[in-house]
Amino acid sequence: MKKILLLSDTHSYMDSDILKYAAQADEVWHAGDIGDLSVTDAIKNLKPLRAVHGNIDDTKTRSEFPKHNRFMCEDVDVLITHIGGYPGKYNPRIREMLHNKPPQLFICGHSHILKVMPDKKLNLLHMNPGAVGKHGIQQVRTMLRFTINGKKIDNLEVIEFKDR
Repeated sequence: MKKILLLSDTHSYMDSDILKYAAQADEVWHAGDIGDLSVTDAIKNLKPLRAVHGNIDDTKTRSEFPKHNRFMCEDVDVLITHIGGYPGKYNPRIREMLHNKPPQLFICGHSHILKVMPDKKLNLLHMNPGAVGKHGIQQVRTMLRFTINGKKIDNLEVIEFKDR
């Protein structure tokens, strides 16, 4: 079993509250718009990190983190990208990849809108953790945590920070 902390759109923001949750996870996944690499360095000092770059990230960040990250976690096929859309409204750049070989868990960021929903056509679970940084349209900063045990994605929890 793996405990996952999923975050996105930090936009160079990191604080002790986020790191407290990172310390409780087995792995931290970042769905892009990292901003400054000090954000991911702070996470990597605590836990293993899987991440992708986003549209605001500079060349240094883009050279460290890929645009798409596909991997297995336990027995779950995971695909993370930054700009992905959601079921029925996938971004054209990712749509073909999703339709040709759908993962079981598709994760993206970018919208700053927390969304967890199944895609019944592609038989996958879509997650967007919203935004945990202080830059953007969100009124509440959010992250997700959950467990993966074999093929099962479970114990999903939304973490909210009211201070913006």
